Amino acid sequence: MLIGILGGGQLARMTALAGLPLALRFRFLDPAPESPSRDCGELIVGRYDDAAALDRFARGLDLVTCEFENVPVAALESLAPRVPVRPGPRAFATGQDRANEKALFTSLSIPVPMFAIVRTLDELRAAAERVGTPAIMKTCRLGYDGKGQARLDHADDASLVAAWRAVREQPCVLERRIAFSREASMVCVRGLDGSTAFYPLVENVHTKGILKRSIAPSDWPEHLERSAREHAGAIARALDYVGVLAVEFFVEGEGAGARLIANEIAPRVHNSGHWTIEGAETSQFENHLRAIGGLPLGSTAPVGHSAMVNLIGGLPERAAAMSIPGAHLHHYAKEPRPGRKVGHLTVRRDTREELLHALPRVEALADSVNVLS
Repeated sequence: MLIGILGGGQLARMTALAGLPLALRFRFLDPAPESPSRDCGELIVGRYDDAAALDRFARGLDLVTCEFENVPVAALESLAPRVPVRPGPRAFATGQDRANEKALFTSLSIPVPMFAIVRTLDELRAAAERVGTPAIMKTCRLGYDGKGQARLDHADDASLVAAWRAVREQPCVLERRIAFSREASMVCVRGLDGSTAFYPLVENVHTKGILKRSIAPSDWPEHLERSAREHAGAIARALDYVGVLAVEFFVEGEGAGARLIANEIAPRVHNSGHWTIEGAETSQFENHLRAIGGLPLGSTAPVGHSAMVNLIGGLPERAAAMSIPGAHLHHYAKEPRPGRKVGHLTVRRDTREELLHALPRVEALADSVNVLS
């Protein structure tokens, strides 16, 4: 089976590394000749909207998938008549636009922060009165890792104008900021036959809008795990989804009174699921390939307790990382630069207590090389 992946970054690289033992072959389309996936299959260098590059990419493929959500939907729609695209274009049209995400969540009765869609400064003025402050503005399109966002602490006109300029006067979602206690994500996988499996609800910590750490499984109340599965499953069904899907949540409240507030979806393998390579019976990457290839899904059960720590902007010496018992270094073959995800470390232990005891050493090593901005 020859699988085409739109995008050649680290997610495509790790997907291919999961597929090579299964004798799957890969072709990538990416504008950058130094893409991390260049060692894992054939790399076609070209733009995603270049018809000639898409033709070369599609020739002889058995199916197509994507490693990031901002692939032009028009490119996916041009490929779909020639080769199966999984997940389909609708999932990307939804995941690329926060207004579409909010509409989907609302239609499925999934809780979201109070919000309004704004396309002009006058609409922002009116929306600020309805939504209130403090709030946050998020561009409808092309925002990730904290990019395309502006805080709105006050509704006076000077603050509104400054926030509007900060997002470059683009259509936005204005959200009321909520006092969340923790952040979480649900990574699930849905097969071609509609069967769905769920990884444990992951606890995430962000720094400057970039994921810093994930822990799985966490110490959530059972009702939160159940809600996360219900919400993610409903989204996957509504999109007729095939492959790995991640849903990010805010956790409002604590204990029995805690509830999940949906933030956004990612129609792809996800950073908060990297722990599954060492920490689950089947990694998210292998399960994505199983799903899009029409193969039986693998078990999503955790193997012990795991944490993933991102390496952002810098990389430790290999020996330093590999000297930590139970730690695993993943180097993305990317040139380090501030704010760029260039690798990650995972550590696994038998119990949560053992994991929390080992985690500070892993985080200290990451913090010693991380350059966020």
